[in-house]
Formats: sequence, C-alpha cells, structure tokens
Amino acid sequence: MLATPLPLLAQPAPSSDDLPLAEIQTFAEVFERVKRAYVEDVDDTTLLRNAMRGMLSELDPHSAYLDEEEFQSLRESTQGEFGGIGIEVGLENGQLMVITPIDDTPASRAGLMSRDIILSIDGTPTDSMSLQEAVNLMRGDPGSPIDITVMRSGEDAPRELTLEREIIRSESVKHELLEPGYGYLRISQFQSRTAEQARQALTRMGRDQPLEGLILDLRNNPGGVLQSAVGVADLFLDEGLIVYTEGRLPDTQMSFSANPATPAAEVPLVVLINGGSASAAEIVAGALQDQRRGVIMGTDSFGKGSVQQVMPLGNGEGLKLTTALYFTPNGRSIQALGIEPDVEVVRGRLELAERRWEVRESDLENHLRSQGPSRERASAAERLSEDYQLSEALNLLKALRVVDRRR
Repeated sequence: MLATPLPLLAQPAPSSDDLPLAEIQTFAEVFERVKRAYVEDVDDTTLLRNAMRGMLSELDPHSAYLDEEEFQSLRESTQGEFGGIGIEVGLENGQLMVITPIDDTPASRAGLMSRDIILSIDGTPTDSMSLQEAVNLMRGDPGSPIDITVMRSGEDAPRELTLEREIIRSESVKHELLEPGYGYLRISQFQSRTAEQARQALTRMGRDQPLEGLILDLRNNPGGVLQSAVGVADLFLDEGLIVYTEGRLPDTQMSFSANPATPAAEVPLVVLINGGSASAAEIVAGALQDQRRGVIMGTDSFGKGSVQQVMPLGNGEGLKLTTALYFTPNGRSIQALGIEPDVEVVRGRLELAERRWEVRESDLENHLRSQGPSRERASAAERLSEDYQLSEALNLLKALRVVDRRR
C-alpha cells in the first residue's frame, strides 16, 4: 500500500519508524570488512544469521532467533517430548543457570537444583554460549552420555556430573491422597492439556469422599503455555480476573477471567512455590493470592513476568520474541520480583524426634497385621517425612479445617 503523497516542499516530521541510515551504512561496512578480512572465510548466510541472533540476544534473555533445528526443538518441548536430560535453563549475568529440573528425569535424579550454575557441557565452557546453543548441546539421542560441571551457591568446588540422556516425556500432572480427604496435586509444567488433566485428577481424588483440603505443588515449575495456566487457576476460581497482559501491539493486550463452572471453588487450598516456580506457575500463584483463594507457602518465586510469542518465518525458521508483560489481578508485575509467599517455609527435611521406649501393639509378638491400604499410607508418610514444605502445607490445611469447623 502506497503512502499518501505529501504536499510539495513539505518536510515530514521525524518518525520513530524511520530507518537509521547512518547505522545501516555502518552495519554494511562492518559486514563487508568481516567478510573480507576475517581470518577464515565466512559465508553471507552465516554472517546475517549471527547478526540476527545478536540483535535478539541483546534485548532480553528470552528473545531469540531460531534456525530450523532450534524451531523444531522448541515445538517438541512445548508438546512435551524430546531427547535430553530434563532441565529448564536460562541466562543470568552471562551465566547458564538452572531454572528447574523436570520431575523424574536424569537432571532431577542427579540432584540438580534451581539456581545451579552450569559451567561446562561436555568440556565446552558455557560462559560465551547463547541459551539456544546450550540447549542444543544438552539435547541428543536417548542413551548417550553427557558431562556437565555445576557450581552451587555456598559450595567451594564445582560438581562433575555424568548423566544419560532419555526421552523426556513430561507428564505434567500427578496426584495422590496424602491422607483421607487431603489431596496432593503436582503440576511440573504447563502443557496444552495440563488444565484438563488437573480437572480429571481433582475428580478422581474426590470420588470416594469430598476433599477437605488440597495442596497444589508448583515448585520447580518453569511455566509453559499461558492458556493452560489460566485453565488451572480457573479450576479454583468461580469469578474475577486471573491475569492480564500489556504490550505495544493490540493483540498482546489480553485479559482472562474465571468461569463460574468451577470444580474446586470451595476446597481449602495451599499452593507451594519456590525459586524454580516461574512464568505460568507464577500466574497461577499470583491469581490465587490476589483473589485470596488460597495460602501461598514456600519461598520467593523466580520472577519471570514476560510473555513470548513464537513466530514462524517463511524459511522454516522462527522468532521467539518477548511481546508483553503479564500482571496479576491486583496489577502486580512480577518481572524480576517474583511472588512472595504468604507463609515462608524453606526447603528442608523433617526429622522425627526419637521417641522414648514404650510398648505398642505393633511391638508385640504375633500381633495382627493391619488390613488397610498400608502401602499407600507408607508411601505418603515417607514423602511427608522427606519433604518439610509439603508436611507443613498439610499441617496448615488441617489447621484451616479446624478453624472452619469452629465457625
């Protein structure tokens, strides 16, 4: 479409959309000198792709130019299946940092933790790597080994770890009854079907008797699909705003509200978060906190309050671009701030006090064995003894139930 001609002799006012001709000329000069004088021959395509990567990498840690392989890799991770070690990473001050390990993956089994710094991958230092280069190095064929060097805050020496890549099929929702009436819903990341899977989990847990309390575990959840986060929050809210976004373009200004048809609007709720809870996980925690729907427990979340759009390009490649910031219902931006829990409980292990010697039925010879679901109870008890935050969340739910009964 041609612009309307200006009157003769009229001088257009300077516009922010005008191309900076001097900088473009300088770019062309740099391009030519690199092509002509660099120690090795570099083709034009490589130089231009590197220029585009640099253009985006200087904007923020989450914007990136994706070649065809990287674009496919991103699609695979969004769909929940890829070959790798199961880890979400980001860049902070030029260092490759663990945001969170994904549950039941080589990374989580090796003990990697949020905010660990990855110093090298297969002997290659990471200090000059782009985020996508690091991701590409960590992904690979299932069964292939990978060596990483990790530095953890508070430790004097780095850790050398050897992991074996697996097909990472990240089931994003798990659930169980910790005790009769008290449910546990774990969401490890937000994929396209997460909200529906969470709804089904709530139905199963409340099948035999109504839930008297629920723990929603969002610890070490790196985020994912915005609409899935909205859908999960909507499971517990029957009205009101969940999240809204603001950006420069009209299609980046969105608002999401709760639907009245809510399966768990009245269930007492405790939400667990920590430093590995990021992005979409923070949307859910922030919405429930602002709406006073549940108690947020744990430690401060990661603080990723930006929204990225993945834009396919005509050549099969793609662009991941930060286009908006999201805000909680009360207008809070959590970018670089995070969600502060209502009740702070640091990570730890529950140590049971040694009990003095006393004879109980279970100590008597030939005592009758329990006929109840002991295996499931033992599993839940072991989980609670290993996870102090989870144990405290269950105690809080019980306390809330007692208070509610006395009203």
